[in-house]
Amino acid sequence: MAQGGRGVPAAYPGGMARSPLTLAALATAAVPGLDVTHASRLGSSPGRDVDAAVLTSRDGRHLVIRVPRTEPAEAEQSADLVALRALSDGVRSRLPFAVPRLVGQTPVGGTRAIVHEFVDGDPVALESITPGLASSIGRAIAAVHALPTSVVADVGLPQLRAIDVMRESLATLDRASETGLVPAGLLRRWELASEDQSLWQFTPTVINGGLSAGSFLSIGETVTGVLGWSRLQIADPARDLFWLLGSADAAVPESAFEAYHEARGIHDRELARRAVFAAELEVARWLLHGTTTRSTEVTDDAVEMLHALLDRVHRDMTNPLTMEQDRPASLTDAHDLAELGAPEAARIATQPAGPSSASPAWAGSTASGASGGSPASPGSNGSAATPPTPPTPRD
Repeated sequence: MAQGGRGVPAAYPGGMARSPLTLAALATAAVPGLDVTHASRLGSSPGRDVDAAVLTSRDGRHLVIRVPRTEPAEAEQSADLVALRALSDGVRSRLPFAVPRLVGQTPVGGTRAIVHEFVDGDPVALESITPGLASSIGRAIAAVHALPTSVVADVGLPQLRAIDVMRESLATLDRASETGLVPAGLLRRWELASEDQSLWQFTPTVINGGLSAGSFLSIGETVTGVLGWSRLQIADPARDLFWLLGSADAAVPESAFEAYHEARGIHDRELARRAVFAAELEVARWLLHGTTTRSTEVTDDAVEMLHALLDRVHRDMTNPLTMEQDRPASLTDAHDLAELGAPEAARIATQPAGPSSASPAWAGSTASGASGGSPASPGSNGSAATPPTPPTPRD
C-alpha cells in the first residue's frame, strides 16, 4: 500500500478500473452506516492491479478502499489482512507509528473490497530521505523487531531460523548459478560469504519482510505510518534494512543503522554485512524472476545490474562483503525492490534444515541445485522463504 499527502492523499499507486463513485458504493456495503461525502481516486497509472480510492465520511473520517484486480494482488491482500489482524491494539501500542486499521470488507466480483483507516503522512522516496528521517526510520524498524515473536507465531505466519535464512540464500545462489548468467567473480564473492559462519550467527526477530522507502509515511523527519504487512514473519532483521543501502547519501544508511542499534540496545555485529548480502541477492532474484517468466527485458536488466555490481566490488574479491564497501553502487535502484510484489512462480522456498545441515554446502554445487529450492514447493513446518522483491526494469 501507499498513500500520499497530509489530510486527504493526492496520489495512491493503483490503477482505477472502477470509478471513485463505484468504490464509494462498495465502501458503504463494507462499513454499515458509512455516509460518504467525497471520494477521489488514488493513483492514475494504467496497468496497476488494485483499484483504490480515498473516502471522506460525513462524520469527518478519512478511509481508504482497495479492490484487487489480479490473483497476486488478492493473495497479497489476504496476507496483509492476516498480518493486520495479528497487530492487536496491544501490539500497536508498542509501535511509534500508525498501522492501517481494518474497518470493513465486502465481496465483489469473486474477490473482496477492504476498507481501512487512512494513515496520515507524506509518502517517502529514497532520494529524499535525510539523515534525520533515516534515524526515525531506523527507530521504527527497531520497534518492529522488538515485538514479541508470539505476534507471528500465534497466527501461524512463517518462522525462519538463522539456518533457514542461510539455506534460502544457498538456494538462490544455486539457482542463479544454473542460469549461467551470473559473473564468476560474483558467484565466488557470494560463495565466500555463504561459507562465513559468523554471518549467520544472529537471533531472528519479527520483521515486516517487505520494506522499502515506499512503505513509510512521514511528517517532517518523523515516521508516522508503515504500510504493507503481507510478509510479516520471523526472520533475519537485515531483511528490513538492506534497501537503505541504495541511498546515494552514505549518511542515510549510516544514520538509520546507528539509530536502529541504539533503539534495539543490541548490537548485531554482522547486520550490515548481511544487509549487503541480501541487497546483492535481490539482483540474483531479479534475474531468476526474469528467467522464470521468460522476460527478456527483465533478464537483460538483471544481467546489466549484475555486471555493474561486479565492477563495483571487483577490488574486494578476497575479502567478501567487508564493512568498507557496504553500499554497492549498482543497487541504487534498491528503493524500487519492494514496490513490485513478486509473482508466485518467482518465490524461493527451502526445506527446514536439520542440525546436520549447519555447514554451508553451496561451493561447487552449481549443477546440483539447492535442497528444497524449487520455486513451486513451499517450505514445511511453518517455515517459508522471503519472496523476491525485484526492482522495476530501467528504461
